[in-house]
Amino acid sequence: MQPGRKLVEAGADQCSDAELLAILLGSGGPGYTALDSAKALLDKYGTLSGLMNRSLADVASIRGIKATRAIRLAAAIEMCQRLLNELNRHA
Repeated sequence: MQPGRKLVEAGADQCSDAELLAILLGSGGPGYTALDSAKALLDKYGTLSGLMNRSLADVASIRGIKATRAIRLAAAIEMCQRLLNELNRHA
């Protein structure tokens, strides 16, 4: 099942980290899927937190990522960090 379809049908909480990353990446390329690229990111960095604070160039070195997708991931990570900071301020 495609990651986006899984999210719609089963809910975001049922998606793996790789599936959620694949949704952010959007698509793959010739011979690989967005899920392949997402799995490669997690293979290289271990976890989502391992992906944080990586340079755009480092993230873009993964097959299928390139600059635009690295920027998209950096923006998503920054939004998560801001949300956590906001929640901590109100706790």
